[in-house]
Amino acid sequence: MPFNTDLTNELNLLSQFNLANEQDGIKVHHEASSEMIAAAEKLHTKGLITQKDGGYLTDLGRKAAEHTQALGFILK
Repeated sequence: MPFNTDLTNELNLLSQFNLANEQDGIKVHHEASSEMIAAAEKLHTKGLITQKDGGYLTDLGRKAAEHTQALGFILK
């Protein structure tokens, strides 16, 4: 499966979560780019984050974020 722009934006958003502290969520403000707003909404629809504008990772979202961040580390 190729990584299109939408998927890349979702991966970029997942990479911003602090995995060391589950109490750290993120907020995608209305001033954010339309791409990041759409990425947050898609992650919420997929059940990976708790709110359509960010929030916290769900259990599945945490696994996705762990894999995303590990892949980023490997590819750097």
